Amino acid sequence: MSAADATGIPGREPSPPWSSRDVQFDHYGGQRLPFGCTGASGIIQHFVELSGSDAGRAFDVLDASGGYGSACLGAGSEVIAAALSDGVRNAGYVTDEIASSERSLLLERLFAPGGLFADRFPAADYRVSGRNSGSEGMELALRLVLESRFDHRRLRAAPGTGERDVVLAFEGAWHGWTGGLLPLMNRRHYRIGLPAIAPEPFGFRTDHIPFGDLDAAREWFDRNGERVLAVVVEPVQGDAGILVPEPGYLRELAALAKDSGALLVADEVLTFAKTGQFFGMTDESGPIPTDITVIGKSLGMGALSTSMVIARRELGARPTGTVSTSDLRPLTCAVIRAGLDHIVSEGLVERSGKLGAELGRLLHEQVVAKFPDLYVEARGVGVMHGVELTDLAAARIGKLRTSMIRNGVYVEFMSGAGRRSRGLRYVNATMRVAPPLVATADDIETIVARLAAGSHALLQETP
Repeated sequence: MSAADATGIPGREPSPPWSSRDVQFDHYGGQRLPFGCTGASGIIQHFVELSGSDAGRAFDVLDASGGYGSACLGAGSEVIAAALSDGVRNAGYVTDEIASSERSLLLERLFAPGGLFADRFPAADYRVSGRNSGSEGMELALRLVLESRFDHRRLRAAPGTGERDVVLAFEGAWHGWTGGLLPLMNRRHYRIGLPAIAPEPFGFRTDHIPFGDLDAAREWFDRNGERVLAVVVEPVQGDAGILVPEPGYLRELAALAKDSGALLVADEVLTFAKTGQFFGMTDESGPIPTDITVIGKSLGMGALSTSMVIARRELGARPTGTVSTSDLRPLTCAVIRAGLDHIVSEGLVERSGKLGAELGRLLHEQVVAKFPDLYVEARGVGVMHGVELTDLAAARIGKLRTSMIRNGVYVEFMSGAGRRSRGLRYVNATMRVAPPLVATADDIETIVARLAAGSHALLQETP
């Protein structure tokens, strides 16, 4: 591919190889962004205009999204490049039927005594499985929940579990869009017209309550008690608009689940390594206990799509019922181990907590306060922040995003929690500002300045 092909010619439509616009499935209903990417370095993405009078114009943007929250080390990490190269040459590709030295090194590093996650998930109490994506990880978590009430030999409900047929989820939650996960979402747009979970005797129903409302949770458990099979929760609601619960909420929710005999499933696919801690299920008292935790996105270091399901040892499934081609393949393990070791040695998670506090302050002062016609509030923790849009901005969300990009910053927009029960206010679409862990203090300042410039530019446009 020549440079001319990559950037196009000013004033003309770019020539091939931008065939991805014709051949790749359009997931966005014809609303894909009119830009191409010709490369990246660190958190800088090299973009080019694909249409209009500026077609072919090359420019750089700062990435404040981390590639749907997955590229925690940005682009071009030498550590990950070396791990990929060494892994391809030396690690092999055996499945989990055969023990792998690379897999063993990773799991020992994480779960053996003194391991990175051992204080939360000691190997004596937990086991681990790998999957291709966060959605697949959540599917396995749901499978483990359902099989916990099933007698595999007699093909019937296990003694004492027959009445457990209710799963508690939360308004605005997002756990993936695979078929088995649809019941966990209360979003009609994604569910209508698609199959539901099979009816009784082995189905379940999902109830949804507002996230972060302790009174709602207490009342719900008082009503449902012994019928509760599981609680599925994000420590910070991502797609709902980066909703952070009040201190103490998650720990009491865990206690309610335990007292009722329900399993607690933590969806940490998005929050992993982004909240100033590796795990969002943490408070001032330390780790909040869970029965199943799913981590992903940052786990693949922006180079691989992968996830881990960490579950109590007593949870399992019928033989071969959870076999996966991608279950902790050696190459994946090599990348994860190298990336996590680098994150720890550089103190990137701890640093992100401090940078995140500054990011939150700057977003409030330089974006929300200065553009009240566009933004309602800023909220977040660590490097996960959301700036909620006003009705005016939500109606122009496409133009707002292109304005941000043309002013040099790449952000994503979340759906928002929408209409919630118990009199809680409607939560609009929200701009997610979640830069990679490698972002510096200077990067944070520049990102916010460019968000302000993009906001100003939008207001100058004719509606």
